[in-house]
Amino acid sequence: MVVRFWGVRGSIPAPKSPAVMQELLVDVLKEFTATGAATADRIDSFVRELPAWKGAGYGGETSCAEVESEAGRIIIDAGSGLRRLGERLMQGPHGKGQGEIHLFFTHFHWDHIVGLPFFAPIFVPGNRIHLYAVQSDLELCVRQVFKKPFFPVPFEQLLSKISFHRLDPRQPLELQGVTVTPYQLDHPDPCWGYRVEETSARGRRVYAHCVDNEATRISPLDLGEDALLYKGADLCFFDAQYTLQEFLEHMNWGHSAAPIGLEIALREGVKRILFAHHDPSASDRKIGDAERQTRDFLEAYRARAMKAGRPLPEIEWQFAHDGDEFKL
Repeated sequence: MVVRFWGVRGSIPAPKSPAVMQELLVDVLKEFTATGAATADRIDSFVRELPAWKGAGYGGETSCAEVESEAGRIIIDAGSGLRRLGERLMQGPHGKGQGEIHLFFTHFHWDHIVGLPFFAPIFVPGNRIHLYAVQSDLELCVRQVFKKPFFPVPFEQLLSKISFHRLDPRQPLELQGVTVTPYQLDHPDPCWGYRVEETSARGRRVYAHCVDNEATRISPLDLGEDALLYKGADLCFFDAQYTLQEFLEHMNWGHSAAPIGLEIALREGVKRILFAHHDPSASDRKIGDAERQTRDFLEAYRARAMKAGRPLPEIEWQFAHDGDEFKL
């Protein structure tokens, strides 16, 4: 199983402004000059070694994840990152009207559907587009996206064959070589995360898509059946739009913080957790600061657990970037 992230921002796409880019470029050039080895052959390695907030950044596209199995692929959410994924797919069978898409929605807030009208394969005759959601208004919501004044091309003029599929909560669906099970997240308006499992000759691999999620339910008792979303996942994509302090100031806004995700992940045996849905107003520098705060939190958490005689398991973690790819 390979998981690729085409968008990791939250709420609205957030490209860098020209002024921010210029300021960043000036700072990087000053730092490069100060190394004392500012030669042309050093440029590539210097740039690659920069921390994310100084280099390429964390990205500005909204939620879109691609899960590729040995037998096929599924897509989760249609945020603005879906446009770039569509461009890549058009280079293969989808560009010839011979492709099939399986797209799962967590919910229908703008940042999770805004890429759908710009997804090139949906306009190609012969392509088959399968859309899935737990919500009963799946078809209504999708059709609304293609209505004036929101978009000039009506749904009826889309040239691909589009099918709608209603999912049952917490019931597995097998397709494209994986098993997909929806579990409820904590977010205004119904929102469903997805546990994606692939079993092959290499064993079982599990991806847990947990965005958007305030995670107001943390304990196993509160989570109930939905705790299975996280259980033993090889990779968990978790909503960390806020720092812990911001989270306390934005209760009931539907988004969480990295320390909360770590607490759940450590208890549920998650091997790697990827923090995402970065706030659109958060600069790359601020997200880098949040990473350092998370590192400090985990060190203190480990120290307390060790002192209490309950050492914590090892876990890999990082803040997500557009374009991240993980082979599980």
